[in-house]
Parts: sequence; C-alpha cells; structure tokens
Amino acid sequence: MKKFFTCIFLLAFLLVSGQESYWTNYSFIVKPENEATVVKLIDDYFKEHKFEGITVTLYANHFHDEGNSQTHVIGFSGSLDAMGNLYATAGGDAWDLLSSRLDHFIKDGAGARMGEVKKYYGDTDGDYPIQRYYILDVEDAGAFMSSMDKFNADQPPKGVVIWGNITSGISPHGENYWVLVGFKDFKGAIGGARAGLTDEQKASRDASWKIFDETNGGVKLVRSGMRVRVGQW
Repeated sequence: MKKFFTCIFLLAFLLVSGQESYWTNYSFIVKPENEATVVKLIDDYFKEHKFEGITVTLYANHFHDEGNSQTHVIGFSGSLDAMGNLYATAGGDAWDLLSSRLDHFIKDGAGARMGEVKKYYGDTDGDYPIQRYYILDVEDAGAFMSSMDKFNADQPPKGVVIWGNITSGISPHGENYWVLVGFKDFKGAIGGARAGLTDEQKASRDASWKIFDETNGGVKLVRSGMRVRVGQW
C-alpha cells in the first residue's frame, strides 16, 4: 500500500463500539505545516469511500515521550469478516491516488500493528475523543483479565475503559496488551480517574488498586501517553 502503509508501529489503538472486534493501526509523522492538508485528504477520501462494517479513525498523538515520535495514527476496526473483506480489496485508482498524494506530505511512517479489542467497562455508548493510553507487557493474560474485571467492578469508571491485545507488530520491549481510558474533554483527561474524588473514595480506589497490583500476574508499563481524535468515518 505504498510508503503510507509500510512501517513498524510502536503504539496506538482504536476506540470502537462493539464487544468483539479486530483492529489494525498505522502511524506516521507529519510536519506541522502539512497537518491540515493530510487531514483534509484523509477526510475527503473516507467521506466518499465507505467500507461495510469498518470504522476508520484518525488520532493525533498529543502527549508522548521522546521515543514515541509519531504525530498521527489511523486505525481500522471491525469484525473478522469485515476486516478480511477490507484487506481483500485492492482499493482501486482512488486509493492509489490518495496514497500518492499523502506520500508528498507525510515525512515518514512509524509502524503498523494489529490485534483485538477484548473488553469494555463503563459508558460504552458515550463519546470520548480524548484517550490516555497504556502499553503493557503482561505476563499472565488470565490473571490480568480477572484482576481488570474485579478492579473495574469495584471502581466503575466515570467514562470508559477498554483493553485488548497486540497480535502482530510487537517491538523488542515485549508489549502485548494495552489499556485505553476515554475522556470527554481535556479537563477530565488531565485530572484523571482520581480527580474530584473524596478522601474516602480515594482510599477505596487505592485499596482496590493494591489488590489489582498484587493479583494481575505481572504487568510492566512499556509506554503511556494521550491522543486526541481528529476524525472518524
């Protein structure tokens, strides 16, 4: 799929509405002066070209560490059948034209990954365009799943929490799972889950987190940051 889709991705995941879905993501670097042009090209294409059962989302990588340098991520998500149909389609002249145009404005690719969405907690019908992400190296997937279920049952999120796995595109850091926490605005994202809680509520949350930390089977944080949705089709 030309230079636009030929790289090894370090992170990013797609928020979708459904309890079982597959995703693929492609990250890239755009100079600030070219951002508006790239967003318009992508927006114009996906407004006109729809793929049955597929959600396409473009994110800007807002807060990140120095090694996590991609500026944007585009993600595709849907059922296994829908994703299979998407990748079985060549895209035709319109897709080739989009890729050719983007190559003029994208500085470089930064990687590609795929995986699954495993579970949602909280308000799955709400709109959460700002997301804090956590990229993890999980030693025991079963223990992690059980401890996540218990923590979010004891401490229901204000917005939405989503987690899933990475099945291809894993870096030497060994990341294999991810967690997204969605927020309606920057105030919520900056404040985080503890903002606005009473001392008693904070103590309860801390106690639940201690149990999670002791029972998750071993989890190492590989990377974290915050991304902002630019468009969705």
